[in-house]
Order: sequence, then C-alpha cells, then structure tokens
Amino acid sequence: MRILVTGAAGFIGAFVCKTLLEKGHQVVGIDNLNNYYDVNLKYGRLDFLGIKKEKCIDHTLINSELYSTFQFAKVDITDKQQLVSLFDKEKFEVVCNLAAQAGVRYSIENPDTYIQSNIVGFANLLECCRHFSVKHLVYASSSSVYGMNAKIPFSETDKVDAPVSLYAATKKSNELMAHTYTHLYKFASTGLRFFTVYGPWGRPDMSPILFANAIAQSEPIKVFNNGDMERDFTYIDDIVAGVVTIIEKPVTDFRPLYKIYNIGNNNSVKLMNFIATIEKYMGKEAKKEMYPMQMGDVQRTWADVTELINDYNYKPSTSIEQGIKEFVNWYKGYYNS
Repeated sequence: MRILVTGAAGFIGAFVCKTLLEKGHQVVGIDNLNNYYDVNLKYGRLDFLGIKKEKCIDHTLINSELYSTFQFAKVDITDKQQLVSLFDKEKFEVVCNLAAQAGVRYSIENPDTYIQSNIVGFANLLECCRHFSVKHLVYASSSSVYGMNAKIPFSETDKVDAPVSLYAATKKSNELMAHTYTHLYKFASTGLRFFTVYGPWGRPDMSPILFANAIAQSEPIKVFNNGDMERDFTYIDDIVAGVVTIIEKPVTDFRPLYKIYNIGNNNSVKLMNFIATIEKYMGKEAKKEMYPMQMGDVQRTWADVTELINDYNYKPSTSIEQGIKEFVNWYKGYYNS
C-alpha cells in the first residue's frame, strides 16, 4: 500500500511510519520540522527512520538509509502548491494526517498558528484527497473536543459542541470538514480522538517529560487543579497498533465511510498516581507545587473504545506501570547520555 504520513517527525507519526515500513508498505513522510519544541528530538525520530538531519532540504524527497520503501520531505501542509505536486507524483492510496499544531495551553497565546496548520492545512489535504483519488483519509482528532463533558467515560455519541480551547475547536472543525468531503466526494475518512499519549520519544511539553525533568533536576513540578485530575494515559505502542490497523483494513460494509473513534487506554488514571509511578522509576521523589486549573484544561478524561474494539478488534494492553518503566528507561538514556 502507498501511504502518506504527515507529521512524520512527530511523536505518533514517527512510530506509525516505522510500523508501516516494518510491515512492508511504501511510505512517504512529510513534516515542517517547526520549532514548537526542541527540533533535535524531531531529527532524532527521523534518524531511527534512516533520515539524516543534514539531508533534510525544503521540498526535496530524500531516501531512507534504513528502509528502502521510505522517503521523507520537509513540507508544510499549509503549502498547497507543494502538496498538490506531491500528490500528483506519488499517487497515494491512503493519507494519515498526524500534522497539526498541538498543545491546549499554547493555543491560548498563539491562535494564528492553529488556524493555519489545523484548519488551512487540513483543508489542503482534503482537497488533495478529493482531486487525486485517495481511498481513505485517517486523521488525528483529539479527546479535547469533549470539553467539559461531565459524562464518564467519553463516548463518540456525546455532544462535542462546547470546546474550551481553540485547539479543541480546530479538531472539531476537522471532523466536520472531513464529514463534508466524505459526503460530497465519497472517499472514506476516519477521525481518531487521541487520549493522552505517552512513551519514549514523547513531546517535551507533555507531562511525563516535564515531570521527569523536574525530578532529575530537583526542581518543583507544577500540579494543576491541586492534583485532582485524571487522564486516560495511553502508551504509544497501543496507539500505533490501532492507527496502523485502521490504515491497513479497507473500509467496506462493516462501517460507514465517515467514522469517528476514540482511541485510548479505556481507563482513567489519577494524576497523583501517574506522578508516583514516575517517581518510582526515577528513584526520586518530586517536589510538588499545587496550582489551580489552567485555562482550557479539563479535570478528567476517559475513553470508551467500544466502537474501535467492535470494528477493529482494538486491544490496548500496556499498563501504566509497564509504560512508565519503558518511558523512564528511554528518558535516562536520551537525556543523560
């Protein structure tokens, strides 16, 4: 299968590429390699895909030194001309869009970035899928679309018309835009509402690395809502297994062309327990500073993944204990090497 993965240097994108390549698919990855967080982490992910930093040139496809079926180009999805050229040349069967400006809190201060990447960029991809006969668009949505939803666990049938951050609003917009294009142009689209993903090579603006850094440096960690928070923390391997299964399985009569799924661990973990597990494997207790709830944040998330289990036999299996152990082992090797 010939697949485009956008956001290929991102946390989820890099591992999706790796798994697809190991299963024998032909993959083209693109990423704009922006500096929202340390670009060295992005180049590190590309390195395990066989793409060297010094060869990454704007708009130029380069071949992987590790995988004969992988090519990468530094391309921004907001650059419609470059996307059209790429789609015209490569004839993708499936597009997996994992490119987006991420981060709930960052969207409060930098709204323009979110509109460009998450709205304009996504519209460009939809247009390319329409005009170049892509069979299936798989794209990242987010658990943030549930806003202040009080019903637990979160279900795809719950109302999601009251987002509490611009990031969440852009992700809900993506779902609506995909619905329109699927209805009008009859290609399949699958939106995945990711719940807090963690693991080796994770984003440094996310809580696991923030906590681990603070513990390692004997600095206080910021604990919001005075620690009264819960998240459906989902290990990267479980997320990738679900994404790849959806990419590989043709959409036929077992589900509608347009579908939204929760993808998470199917469990809610107390933030203080999550921190305690990091402390255990870091071998050191954290200094904790308690803060009120942040703007745009929510108290609790929990994914009901029944639909994904029924349609794709999705089986998240990594415990917090196992996942944090793997994360801390990587963290110590990467940041202390």
